[in-house]
Amino acid sequence: MNIIIQTINFRESTELKDFIYDKLDKLTILDPEIIRMEITLKEGAKNNPSNKWCSLYISHPGENQFVKKRAGTYEESIILASETMEKILRRNKSKKIRDRKSSLKILKQM
Repeated sequence: MNIIIQTINFRESTELKDFIYDKLDKLTILDPEIIRMEITLKEGAKNNPSNKWCSLYISHPGENQFVKKRAGTYEESIILASETMEKILRRNKSKKIRDRKSSLKILKQM
C-alpha cells in the first residue's frame, strides 16, 4: 500500500508526517484491500479561522472514496477526515457482509 502526502505551499514536519501515518494505519486495519491513500493538506482563505484543509482519497478494488474536511489546525482536519473515512469504510464493510449473507440465504433456498 502506498501513502502519498502532498502539501501545498508549505513543507510538512516529521511530527506531522508521523501523525498522518498513525491515523492512516488505523484505516488499513478496517480495509486491508486498500491499494493507495492520497492525503493533501492546504491552507484556505486567510480571513477564515478554520482554514486548514485536508483531502483524503482512498483507492481500493471496486470503488474509491474521497473526503475533504477543514479545521483550525492540520491535525484537527486530519482527525476529522480519518474519522469520516472510517465511518464510510465501516458502512461499506457491513454492506458487503449483509449482501454476502443474503446471497447465501438465496442459495440455501434453491
